[in-house]
Amino acid sequence: MNLQIFDSPDQLHEAGAGIIGGLLQTKPSAVLGLATGGTPVGIYEELVKAHKRGLVRFKEATTFNLDEYVGLPGTHPQSYRYYMNEHLFSQVDLAPERTHIPDGMSPDPQEECRRYDALLQRAGQIDLQLLGIGHNGHIGFNEPDHALISGTHVVALREETRLANARFFDRLEAVPTHALTMGVATILKARTIVLVVKGEDKADIVHRALTGPITTDCPASLLQTHPNLTVLMDAEAGRRFR
Repeated sequence: MNLQIFDSPDQLHEAGAGIIGGLLQTKPSAVLGLATGGTPVGIYEELVKAHKRGLVRFKEATTFNLDEYVGLPGTHPQSYRYYMNEHLFSQVDLAPERTHIPDGMSPDPQEECRRYDALLQRAGQIDLQLLGIGHNGHIGFNEPDHALISGTHVVALREETRLANARFFDRLEAVPTHALTMGVATILKARTIVLVVKGEDKADIVHRALTGPITTDCPASLLQTHPNLTVLMDAEAGRRFR
């Protein structure tokens, strides 16, 4: 486990973008697992800057996102397809057909999960998986439970998760109650995992996840078992590691 704590958000974002950009320089056809939410925005901004300077190319890369809300079309401003288009896809040389996000509008969510897993299998191993962590220790939308599902699946979002995401919506009632998420086993199969954690409010949960017992009650704790985990934290999130 490689822990890095940064004094400023800019340093963290540059480091995260540097890891992804470095991979694309050495392996242009890399398969990237991508995350959404507030945490990785700065990293995507730095990747876009690097692309515009001619330092990073995405043309041969393939991407798979962790998750998507059930019931939101890709045109909805709070869908993760919309998010990725806004923050990365539309600003780099990545062909739309090489980007993959679960379809939250599928009439058969279970079949959509099977379709997504088949796409992942055909693409081969994810070279780098970018992750954030939820306040309850979830990764992707894999919520704490007595057991975790290995493949892509439909998950009922916990109330604390919906409350945390309500800031992106007009009201709590507008936050979807379910999502499609890549399973923990799929996440752990990635060659490299980069966990990004920001903010004082994440300090306790990331410390528990990385130093506490490995348990499905804290899905992020399973990252301790990964042989190539890098954790990027700002000073507030990493205060308990200093």
